[in-house]
This record gives sequence, C-alpha cells and structure tokens, in this order.
Amino acid sequence: MKADYEVDARGKKFGKKNVIMLVILLIVEAIYYYVKVPAINIHSMGFWNWIIVTIIAITICFIDFRPKSLSDKKNSKSKVINIDKYFFKGLPLSVKVCFFTIVAIVLVCAVGNILSSKLVNASKYAGLINIEKGDFITDIPESDNIEDIALMDTETARIIGERAIGSLSDVVSQYEVSKKYSTIDLNGKPMKVASLEYAGFIKYLNNRKNGIPGYVLVDPVKNEAKYVSLEEGIKYTESGYFNENIYRHVQMSYPTKMFEGIYLELDNENKPFYICPTLKANAGLFGAMDVNGVVICDPVTGDTKYYAVEEVPNWVDRVYDGNLACTKYDWYGLLSGGYWNSVFGNKGCKVTTDDYGYKVMDGDVWVYTGVTSVNGDESNIGFVMINLRTGQSKYYDIAGAEEYSAMSSAEGQVQHLGYVASFPSLININNVPTYIMVLKDNAGLVKQYALVNVEKYNIVATGNTQKEALKEYKKLLKSNGIGSVQNEEEADLSEYKKIYVDDIKFINIDSETYVYITDKQGKVYKQIFKENEMYVYVKAGDFILVKTSEEDSATGIYEITDMQLTEK
Repeated sequence: MKADYEVDARGKKFGKKNVIMLVILLIVEAIYYYVKVPAINIHSMGFWNWIIVTIIAITICFIDFRPKSLSDKKNSKSKVINIDKYFFKGLPLSVKVCFFTIVAIVLVCAVGNILSSKLVNASKYAGLINIEKGDFITDIPESDNIEDIALMDTETARIIGERAIGSLSDVVSQYEVSKKYSTIDLNGKPMKVASLEYAGFIKYLNNRKNGIPGYVLVDPVKNEAKYVSLEEGIKYTESGYFNENIYRHVQMSYPTKMFEGIYLELDNENKPFYICPTLKANAGLFGAMDVNGVVICDPVTGDTKYYAVEEVPNWVDRVYDGNLACTKYDWYGLLSGGYWNSVFGNKGCKVTTDDYGYKVMDGDVWVYTGVTSVNGDESNIGFVMINLRTGQSKYYDIAGAEEYSAMSSAEGQVQHLGYVASFPSLININNVPTYIMVLKDNAGLVKQYALVNVEKYNIVATGNTQKEALKEYKKLLKSNGIGSVQNEEEADLSEYKKIYVDDIKFINIDSETYVYITDKQGKVYKQIFKENEMYVYVKAGDFILVKTSEEDSATGIYEITDMQLTEK
C-alpha cells in the first residue's frame, strides 16, 4: 500500500517553507545563545546537547512532506508512511548526513562519558589534590581573642546586611542586598561582602545609567555591617539585564571558557571586582573538572583579564569554591585505593562531612571540614584545611566528635533558650583542638557563642561574647587538666605592658562589677572584677602589668585580659 504522504526526494531545491524554517531556526538559535550563553567547549556536556538539538532542528528543516496527489490527500487518514521505503531511501542526502552526524555525536558523548568516568580514571580524580600532613599546634596558632574566625553564616549576614541599608531611603527603595556573600580576608581579618542588586527590571531601567552605588561589608566577629558607597556605580552585575548582566558579559568575553561561578571580592584599595574561576577537564572529555584559572572583571568598567592559577594576584581569596575543594578531597579519600575498592572493600576510604566553615590565616581564606570514614559514624578521624586561593591542602590526624555532634552538644547547653548552633570552625585553645560556633535565635540573630572540646565534646562553654565563652572554656580545660595552660609564674611577661595607675574605680553594670583603671597618659582599661580579684590590692600610684586586647573603636577603652601586680 502506498503512503498518503512521502518524503519528496525528487526535488533538489529548497522550497519556500524550508527557507522560512531555516530562518526561524537561526533566529531561535541566536536568541538561545544570547539568553543562555552556553560555553562553546567540547568538554561541556551542555555544549554537545545544544549541538544535537540544533542538528535535529536543521534535519527537520530539510524534510518536506507533501501529498503525491489530491486523491491521496483525501484518503490520508487511512494511510501511514512507509518507513522502510521512504525514511531511509527517500530522504535527501543532506538529511541523511544530519541523521548520521547525530548518531556519531551521541556515540562520541557516550564513549566520552565512559572514558571520563571514575571507573577508568580513578587515579586522575584522586590526584587532583596534593594532601600535606599538617601539624595542628604549628599550623594553627593559639587563639586569644578569636578574631580570625568567620563565625557568622550567610543567613545571619543577610539579616545584618539588610539593616545596614535600612535607613538609606534612596538606596533601599531602588536596590536590595545580594543574597550571595563572599568570605574574604580584609587586612588580616575575615569579612563578608555582598553587592547591592537592582530590585527588579523597572528599577534597573531607572538606575542603569548611574549603576549600583555601593556594597555591604559585614564583620562576622563583631556582628556589624556597614554600607560602602562607591564614586562610580557598578554597571555589570548579577541583576543586570542584556549586556550588563555579569554572567553574559564574562561568558561572551571568553566564549570557550567554562566558568565555575562568580564571586565578589575587594582588592587592597577596597575596590570591588568579580572573580570568575574557569574549569578544565582532567579525565577524558568531561571528567575530573578542576579550576585552571580565573577571569577578573571590573564591574564598573567591564574590563576583564584572564590569569592562570599560578598567576592570580595575592589579594584574590577565592579561586577554588568550597564545594569543589571538598569534592576533590572526597575523590582523593575514596579513589586513592582504586575504583573497585571504593565500591566494595572501602579500605582506607574517607570523606568530608556534609558542610564546611571558613578560617582566615596568613592573609588567605581557608576552608575547613572534618573527615570521617565512609561508614558514616558520628566521629571524625581527622580534619582537612584547604587554601581557597592556592589549593594547598593539609590533613590533621585528630580524632574526635564530628561537627554535628558538637553542635548538638552546644545546643544542649542552651536548650531552655531554644538557640540553634551554626556549623563550627576549628581553633587552637591552649594547644587543644576546639570547635567554636555561634548560637542563634529563631530570628537568625547571633545570641551566644559556644566552644566545644573536639576529643571530649561534653566539655562545653557558652557566653554572650566570644571573650566570655573563651574565658569559661579555659577554666573548664584547667579544671579537667587538659592542654598546656600556663600558670601565673610561667606566664610570658613579654606580652604584658607596665602602666602607672592614676585612678581606679569599681562600677556595677548589669549586676556585674567592673574595674576601670586610668593610667598616667589618660588611657582607660577595664576588666570584670571576678575574673581577677587581685584588684583589691591595687590603688592609685601603683604600677601593674596588664595584657590587653585591641582598643574598642566605639569607647576607646582597652579590655584587660590579664593583670599582675608588680613593684610601685
């Protein structure tokens, strides 16, 4: 039986409909590329999917189904296309070429996936990270004021950041703070930074000429935020449209690069830049993706420059994303003994815990996470710290409670208040590995701080400030005989300074007695009396030795962390 419709293999020229379909296809392709901006790179699976769909669309444009006769058309409902006769034999050569091209691409992708898999390339996946054995006491200095730790999570940073612009009517009515905060090192201290974003398309149109006027800087130690105004507005941003969208701008500037993400950072002059890491496949076509460089974009001018990993400027903190850094360690921990061992034997296999924290050390931002066995028990066998700029990785062989167990222990101390613990960071207190974390209320605001001993997580100290929690924790260590706690006779006096007591006062504040001392130069120092009752022996005209924290920027008063009597 003849088919009602058959492929027209007789005509050698395009019909008008074919031309129209091709024109529509080209327009759709242009719009798709402009909207999605896929990377034109053979190592991107998305690129191959795009090519396959495009070739299918082109194939359809080549096919022309036409009725052979009017009578055949009338009987079309009872007819079917003879696939054997017309689909293979009757198709034009161009359609056949498209068909076999699709088959070839699918085969290439299938083979590429197999050759990119962990089964074939376990050693390449495991070899992406070089693990050094770290020394906890040497690498992580003892924390006195715990000012190098980014305790605040992004959720809390958002709440505080919104407050920073809440009183700026001209800003808050047109812009909103980005939900993406970057943890950075700013002059040796951890900070979180986020740009303002347009609050919708209409407000973008109204303000695009001047751009976004500033960014928000959040101090995760002091729980403070401030709005920083810029002389020139940010033109290229995540909330921008058309060519001023930062993703589109960077991808179209480097069409063959595969980008891992975009992060806002500040250079040494506090000028904002977008850091855009690029990826490279290290196993087959699609496997073992790792960062091979970054594109740095000036969001004011749109200028971009590519740097290889080893050439990235020192002020850049985030070349490697925290998720990627932990994934690379997981590949190392699971696949170092081979793929089949990771599936069946699990000998020596270990993975990171479900989350991670940040720590600023030596001018760089490190990501920290615990390491546990693949059996998924509630204890860590060690910890790993990864430098997010250089990729340097250190493993610390310290067994103890895993992070979530420590969080539960801290929450148990304040269960009557209903506070929730954030993911902790690892610090060194008197050479003892210690978790530190914040405790938040239902509104997401930081209410207290907690320190939990890693090896004995029933040792928990909480306080309304970091210093209160730290002092209480040191007392617990001393009472439990843990750590290298120095007594007064062994204290390093080089850390103290000698002051002349010009005046001393005992003042009650919130049911607490504070000692206020004014020295001969007019500087003021304070300490809670119960922390050192030796103040009863101090009077005007005496000399004392004091160890202090930094001057409080709001009051100009130095906080005494320790005091010792000396000669007059």
